[in-house]
Amino acid sequence: MPSFDVVSELDWHEVSNAVDQANREIVTRYDFKGVKASYEIKDKTSVVMEAEAEPQLRQMSDILNQKLVGRNIDLKSLEKEDVIKGNLRASQAVRMKEGLETDEAKKIVKLIKESKIKVQAQIQGDQLRVTGKKRDELQQVMALLRSADLAQPVQFTNFRD
Repeated sequence: MPSFDVVSELDWHEVSNAVDQANREIVTRYDFKGVKASYEIKDKTSVVMEAEAEPQLRQMSDILNQKLVGRNIDLKSLEKEDVIKGNLRASQAVRMKEGLETDEAKKIVKLIKESKIKVQAQIQGDQLRVTGKKRDELQQVMALLRSADLAQPVQFTNFRD
């Protein structure tokens, strides 16, 4: 039976490139002259921004978002955590969401069932397997998910005929 997987993955190489570009831009910007500010990737789960004050973190967040969009990373996969202030420094972690969370996967399964397309969807860990008898039905599901307003970006992998 034809099938495909619905996943939510990040290209960490592109994320790393975006962080490097953002670090280089901060060094050259006039409003960051003489300020110790930086981005750092932690454990392939988040990007930590550090600066001397909270307004600078907001500017850094805008720069990071701009660089990520330029590298085709969907901003829906970002989750900003609280600002931590202390010792004349401010830092903020931006968590990068990977893998479909259970709530989001259930929402997608419900969306597929409500569409009345004759396919089966089952949650398998942090991804979703969609199977059907016809290839056209699977393509309808893909179109449905592309047009749906989901909390996470989704990609389609492992398409089998």
